[in-house]
Amino acid sequence: MEAAHYYLDGNADAVEFCPHDLYRHVLAAATYTLQEGDRPSRSGSISLFDVDADVGRFDLFHRVETAGIFDIKWNPVGGTIDRPMLAQADADGCLRIHELECLSDGEKGGCLREINGEKISSSMCLCLDWNPSATSISVGISDGSVSMVSFSESQLYVSQEWKAHDFELWAASFDMHQPQLVYTGSDDCKFSCWDLRDSPPNMVFQNSKVHKMGVCCIAKCPSNPNTLFTGSYDEYLRLWDVRSISKPVNETSIHLGGGVWRVKHHPYIPGLVLAACMHNGFAIVKIEDDKGELIETYGKHGSLAYGADWQRRELSQGDEQKSSVVATCSFYDRLLRVWIPENSNGM
Repeated sequence: MEAAHYYLDGNADAVEFCPHDLYRHVLAAATYTLQEGDRPSRSGSISLFDVDADVGRFDLFHRVETAGIFDIKWNPVGGTIDRPMLAQADADGCLRIHELECLSDGEKGGCLREINGEKISSSMCLCLDWNPSATSISVGISDGSVSMVSFSESQLYVSQEWKAHDFELWAASFDMHQPQLVYTGSDDCKFSCWDLRDSPPNMVFQNSKVHKMGVCCIAKCPSNPNTLFTGSYDEYLRLWDVRSISKPVNETSIHLGGGVWRVKHHPYIPGLVLAACMHNGFAIVKIEDDKGELIETYGKHGSLAYGADWQRRELSQGDEQKSSVVATCSFYDRLLRVWIPENSNGM
């Protein structure tokens, strides 16, 4: 069920609900627009919305113009900084950190203020991830390298950098249960794991046989430390058992009919996964006993399905079956939608 929609000012490629308790109503949406011509440029923006799907509220309250953005992520809850920080990876090769400054006295609204920015590479920054303590950020680069960036409120600096893949690196994700490990995926069809305790990081494994096309996204399962998901241009969502970390086992493959660009785990229903499937809209998948079932699709976008996220709802006791809320965005039609899945309640 659709709650609301909005047309952004540029090609939409990432959406992220803020996970911090007082700001769960805040949705960030990022854009990337290539201006072709004699002097091509890549421009972008971050737009902030106040969302309450129960009453149909979907209000834009802030926008910041920036370079073309490939990825955004809020800092995790429980890290070293308890205030909302939004990181961006952009086409200028920069990692930028914005702080969400809200109005006083509990009023809705506010703005983003850039507190840190660092040029990481002469190539483009394609993806990012925070470690659980929010002291480090992994950044995937278009030349196939990875940068580990140490973060404090006063500075950003590259602590480690290495060539991880042959082509564009679309996924560089921390293991939330073992944050010394980082998983990477690339257009070279390889899926790798690195141990940051070594310098340069030691390659724990590299799988180059299972994915038939480039690896787009990697997401560790929050509720199961042994389970990890990968998405690929080959249209499969794959479930991995990483108990044997040097040789993970591919347990389940689910064909979703479109390149699996982004995967998001439900914030409180174990095994429920939201996927952005590029040419085939969005999908909700239920994983149980190492088996995957497609339980819902959402095809109301007319362009490449890139951005997707669950809202972290404030639940009262005994209210676990309250409707989930999802935000999705598509690229060329610049469309951002907020909707309520039909089949995710109480799963």
